[in-house]
Amino acid sequence: MARFRRGMSPAVLTAFLIVAAIRPAAAGPMSGMPAGDGARGAPVRDVRIVREYPHDPEAFTQGLLFHGGFLYESTGLRGRSSLRKTALESGAVLSIRRLPEDQFGEGLARSGERLIQLTWRSGVIHVYDRRTLRLLATVAYPREGWGLASDGKRLIASDGTDRLYFLDPWTFRTLRSIAVTDGGRPVDRLNELEWVEGRILANVWESDRIARIDPDSGRVEGWIDLAVLRQRLRGTPAGAANGIAWDAVRRRLLVTGKNWPLLFEVTMDETDR
Repeated sequence: MARFRRGMSPAVLTAFLIVAAIRPAAAGPMSGMPAGDGARGAPVRDVRIVREYPHDPEAFTQGLLFHGGFLYESTGLRGRSSLRKTALESGAVLSIRRLPEDQFGEGLARSGERLIQLTWRSGVIHVYDRRTLRLLATVAYPREGWGLASDGKRLIASDGTDRLYFLDPWTFRTLRSIAVTDGGRPVDRLNELEWVEGRILANVWESDRIARIDPDSGRVEGWIDLAVLRQRLRGTPAGAANGIAWDAVRRRLLVTGKNWPLLFEVTMDETDR
């Protein structure tokens, strides 16, 4: 088990998530980022586990959000994709809606009382009533669906590249896009997304790091390293880290992944590395 420095208080955690300018530090090679050019990247901070919650190890997590005291989760794999409402404390699935067997569920976001769910390569978005999970509409979508978040006005979508797309939440028309970079290098394989206090958090596919991205410039301002969670999950069938939820009321950051038996509340170390 890694040795920890003193963990952040909630106030310091929030500051880390929203401050636009952070002291740069060297970032080592990682999946989803070009390496070896000597460029200096954004600082990296480790996490400390605050609390653990049970999570269905059969859930191939693709999208995650927290609202009104409940978790909402999109799961993937053809024939097994679903939208779920889950109790955080127990991990119990309170209600579930399954996707057509030929569809692969992906990112999930809330827009008012609607839940918006992407599909991977089916070319459609599903819209649901948040309270009942009743399907309200299925709408055409022009690109691969990966991650999805909402800033309260627009949806933000990833497609596995280094670009993020800002969408109208009603028509799903693309309003603009940004290229995500760290130290001038493109950061691709952007996956599950979450909007936290004015910044975009993004899992990077096949990496145990989360990028914190300026939504205007696309610049990565910092990295959150989940390596300690991988150690905690050793011996389990846990796949890639892919699930970020922000409890705005209690300012809790919740993370999980594909087939993880646990969901973690985490806080950040106070020191960059």
